[in-house]
Amino acid sequence: MKVRATFGALRLLMAAACLMALVSRFLWGLGSATFTPGNFFAYLTIQSSILFLVVTLGAAVVALRGQDDAAWLDLARVTVLSLTVSCGIIFALIIEQSGERGFRIDVPWSDVVLHFVLPAVAVLDWIIGPGRGTSPWRSIAIVLVFMIGWGLVTLARGPIVGWYPYFFLDPAQLANAGQFFFFASIAVVLFGGISAALVAVSRTTPLAERWAERSVLRPVRTGRAPSARLRPARRR
Repeated sequence: MKVRATFGALRLLMAAACLMALVSRFLWGLGSATFTPGNFFAYLTIQSSILFLVVTLGAAVVALRGQDDAAWLDLARVTVLSLTVSCGIIFALIIEQSGERGFRIDVPWSDVVLHFVLPAVAVLDWIIGPGRGTSPWRSIAIVLVFMIGWGLVTLARGPIVGWYPYFFLDPAQLANAGQFFFFASIAVVLFGGISAALVAVSRTTPLAERWAERSVLRPVRTGRAPSARLRPARRR
């Protein structure tokens, strides 16, 4: 129970950090000439971060109650985590490409938290935290459908508002259609690969539960037989 409470508190901290970063990023964006609320919420990072906030709060409540994740929560966690991790990697690539193209990108602390800190901590929580069950492989399809659907809406919206969230979606910044399909292919492979890796991790026992089992089964030094208590059967 103490371990689960610890991870529940950690998830509450992650949710609080996510909320503060979202608010700070919104306020920071007000200084941009191209900023509008519509453009702000059009970023895939912002959308996935809002989902991350909601799902992490739910996971925190479950952990604080000492319960295992329900099947729907495992599916929601792995789907949203796949999006946030992939967005962080894409953002790092965008920063690298902007330097080569001579564009300057200012990165406030809120972007660092949303793109790098929270995904990294959440992945560790996914690997270590108790209560996680097995996630279905269909979550990969959900991630790809969400990502492709977001891309299609963005491409349709771009000419109307005269703005694109990322350079590889803006026809004016691409040499030809081949570049677009090149970057799109990278995105599909990245999102699908990250999602598959996280689903594969869910098919292993959380490290915190492994450590707890070893502690329970370790022979005591008094000469008595080790405790017969075992971890109850989990959904797998």
